[in-house]
Amino acid sequence: MQGYIDCHCHISAADFDNDIDEVIEESKRAGLVALLAVAEHAGEFEKIILLSQRFHGFVIPCLGVHPVQDPAQPRGAVLQDLEAALPLIDKYKEHIVAIGEVGLDFTPRVVSSDEGKDSQRQVLIQQAHVAKRLNLPLNVHSRSAGRPTIHLLKELGVENALLHAFDGKPSVAMEGVKAGYCFSIPPSIVRSDQKQKLVKQIPLESMCLETDAPALGPEKQVRNVPRNISISAEYIAKIKGIPLERVREVTTQNALRLFPKLKTFIKA
Repeated sequence: MQGYIDCHCHISAADFDNDIDEVIEESKRAGLVALLAVAEHAGEFEKIILLSQRFHGFVIPCLGVHPVQDPAQPRGAVLQDLEAALPLIDKYKEHIVAIGEVGLDFTPRVVSSDEGKDSQRQVLIQQAHVAKRLNLPLNVHSRSAGRPTIHLLKELGVENALLHAFDGKPSVAMEGVKAGYCFSIPPSIVRSDQKQKLVKQIPLESMCLETDAPALGPEKQVRNVPRNISISAEYIAKIKGIPLERVREVTTQNALRLFPKLKTFIKA
């Protein structure tokens, strides 16, 4: 398959409400063949499904509950946040390629107590069970919680997971690589020493591309867009000293392997 796959994108964000058609068209012109639209809470599930119907075969849904809820006053996710989500995941199970965005976020301003961290773990555990039941991979967030996230995924017997925008040490990431997990690299790599060190260590065969749009763009405080996926690819090629085409080809094959249902959704 020729083209890029954005494995983690918030195309349902309000940032795109006014120019979504233009953003999608620019993405296609930039060589994207699909973008995985991740959810953060049950309230946006319907919007993501509608976008996937509107841009059929290009916007591909992932539904899940993010470890951080209520962005205005950030707090860790609790089991009650799953109550509205689980029936909708079952309702749309045929339309999704992964459970996500799920994970752990131990940023101190989000959660500081052991009780809060355990609540996040319980939310992730429940969603990992759902993913196993539906035979779907996980699209995973792990801010300030790289090692705990990878260890929990391994304990749960999770075999297929994408660690998005991983912010941990390369040595910790390699534990995930050994477990068979993939790591997606955002355009913010151009301004992140940590991401650059990560790419040096992780084999290309364990790497995917993402934008996390509208966040994690090449410039701080500037809206990121899916067409910036090429920036990630170009920087990986530069660091690895390999052709850009090789990066595109391998990361796309990695995405298709990690998210097998993608092949049935992407337009030929």
